[in-house]
Amino acid sequence: MALHPFFRELRLTLGILARNPSAVIGGVIIAVMVLLAVGAPLLAPFDPVRLSLSDRLLAPGTTHYFGTDELGRDIFSRVMFGARISLSIGLLVIAVAGITGALIGATSGYFGGRTDNVIMRFMDVVLSFPSLILALALAAALGPSLVNAILATAFVMIPKFARLVRGEAMVVREMPYVAASRVAGAGHGFIIRRHILPNCLNSAIVLATLTLGDAILIAASLSFIGLGAQPPTPEWGAMIASGRKFLMDQWWYATFPGLFILFTVIGFNIFGDALRDVLDPRIRR
Repeated sequence: MALHPFFRELRLTLGILARNPSAVIGGVIIAVMVLLAVGAPLLAPFDPVRLSLSDRLLAPGTTHYFGTDELGRDIFSRVMFGARISLSIGLLVIAVAGITGALIGATSGYFGGRTDNVIMRFMDVVLSFPSLILALALAAALGPSLVNAILATAFVMIPKFARLVRGEAMVVREMPYVAASRVAGAGHGFIIRRHILPNCLNSAIVLATLTLGDAILIAASLSFIGLGAQPPTPEWGAMIASGRKFLMDQWWYATFPGLFILFTVIGFNIFGDALRDVLDPRIRR
């Protein structure tokens, strides 16, 4: 029985990724982080928000693998639950920014002309600001909370998807099958939905993988300065902010959350680079 074209393409892609060392390393790192996030309620040895002042600032050992913080909370458990929060933040940011940016870019590239000029000039204005500084300003204006940090981070990511999809849309709109759809009486919405967006999917997926690490890093930075997750939420950036006061003597407090951020961002970046190479049609030839 012949495979559906989608599954045949998926099998081919997975086969090429499995032969790419960068993809394997990045995939393993991502898989470990996802496993920790999903299994945190079962694998964490302690409640991440339970206070135990008699155990405050204990060094890493057999009971508390990553030590404890100034309130006696187990850092290993908090880091595991922090993986759930950080990965959820990254996925939500990419979902909001990717869908919004793809719709904006497809509309801009398909219609062109004045519509394209207005939309792209606004995207250029947003891109002219450093992402972290703009996200900081937006989060400060909206108020310190995890939801506002997600919205601020998503906003600064939208232009990246919009510009990418816009470039793809300008090529696709000139294809014969798009002209045939117009002649057949298809509306603009139908053409964008059925022809423009599907042909931009591969590039958008690669960009989403590459920028997910950036989204996690920006959100952690906002939490670090108090504009993201609020205590006692076990979020990596907030944990580093609390642990910096004890860095000289209790090094483990800020080090372990920082290492998890480092490995997560590296994992998504190297996997995204490998995925970009695999989805490049020139590699398939």
